[in-house]
Amino acid sequence: MGALDGQVAVITGASSGIGAATARLFAAEGAALALLDLKPVAGELLGLGTDTGHVTGHVVDVTDAAAVERVMAEVVERHGRIDVLVSAAGILDEVPFLEMTPERFDRTIAVDLRGVFLAARYAAPYMVEAGRGRIINIASQLGIKGGTGLAHYVAAKAGVIGLTKALALELAPKGVLVNAIAPGPIVTPLIDGLSEEWKRSKAAELPLGRFGRPEEVAPTALLLAGSPGGDIYVGQTLGPNSGDVMP
Repeated sequence: MGALDGQVAVITGASSGIGAATARLFAAEGAALALLDLKPVAGELLGLGTDTGHVTGHVVDVTDAAAVERVMAEVVERHGRIDVLVSAAGILDEVPFLEMTPERFDRTIAVDLRGVFLAARYAAPYMVEAGRGRIINIASQLGIKGGTGLAHYVAAKAGVIGLTKALALELAPKGVLVNAIAPGPIVTPLIDGLSEEWKRSKAAELPLGRFGRPEEVAPTALLLAGSPGGDIYVGQTLGPNSGDVMP
């Protein structure tokens, strides 16, 4: 028996990084998966399906409200329910604040914060109707401590942490538990937009002395998604971050 046998999980940003690692782990634990991304999900991920845990791929822009609403309805039509939502879609680049354009700021907020809101907004009603569900938002430790050259990203991820707390307060009485994961720097395509100087400097700051790997973050999502492990986490922000932040 897997920890997620019989459950249906929706994962955004599923084609790479933390989203893909979470998909692999959830599939191994028996979940049926709906994998969302701006580009088609690779066949390797679609092949994770089993007799009891089917996998579907959905091309969707998480900033498009109508598209997100539509795909959540498609998931429920096909799978019958949504038990777990993991919002892992995100973008990241480095730019000094004094050089940042409003357009770049707005784009990051749209993907990294609005996208999290939209996914929750259109998945949560199905969970509330069922009387249970888990929403797991991927934030960042930078949303807690800040970071240079990343004001747009920091603002978005701080917003994700705040949004998570607000949703947790409203939805926990309805049986839906909402929590966040705030990883430290993780070796994914997301950090390709950062300079080598930034990455070297950041690695030197970390007590662990290295960046994390996606497969080291995915088990935190499994903890929050599962029972009894995740049953009393409400509005929390868990930090697999190589020691970068110690609340």
